[in-house]
Amino acid sequence: MISSRPYRSELREQQAEHTRRLIAGAARTRFVEKGWSGTSVRSVASEAGVSEATVYAVYGSKAGLATSLIDGAELIADVDRTVAELRRHAGDPVAQLRSFVSFDRRLFEQGGDVLRIVAEARRQHPDLGSAYAEGRRRGEDARSAVFASWPHTVWRPGVDQQRALDVYAIIVSVESYDIAVHERGWDPAATEQWWHATLTTLLLADPSV
Repeated sequence: MISSRPYRSELREQQAEHTRRLIAGAARTRFVEKGWSGTSVRSVASEAGVSEATVYAVYGSKAGLATSLIDGAELIADVDRTVAELRRHAGDPVAQLRSFVSFDRRLFEQGGDVLRIVAEARRQHPDLGSAYAEGRRRGEDARSAVFASWPHTVWRPGVDQQRALDVYAIIVSVESYDIAVHERGWDPAATEQWWHATLTTLLLADPSV
């Protein structure tokens, strides 16, 4: 007799992920409309169509909902697409850098509002700092893993993996995006292209590879 346990386990995981996405989307809607102080766990639960207990079970607290904002922003930016692109372009540093900056452009363009909410709220609510740091760590970890897969000959003289991570973080940020797009009037696509051209020039021994 074939056991149904693996099927049930997979189904539960799918349901849990669906619930997590519902809450993340609802939290984004509420926080963008009402701000951090004007949003309650109850209102997020109502928006998501789940119980308050479910929200607490998934994210732990209102502060934990800051993580849901990061989750929601990454979903909107299509993180799965980026993962697929990185795999498809394995061994091609120029193309993988393009995938990273393309994701960050989408993240800042479509989810920048919630990133700014978390960044601002953490100044008044220090317990949100961990969620903000977690969001930044995810991107850093992904870049670190990919950069580590490149041979050392890829880098320009004086550049190593850590230096590359530092340069990327300085150049590609929501603050940089806001200056380029909202202050200087650049098109988001032009900003993405400039990020990519700058990074390949500063980091790679042969940007044309």
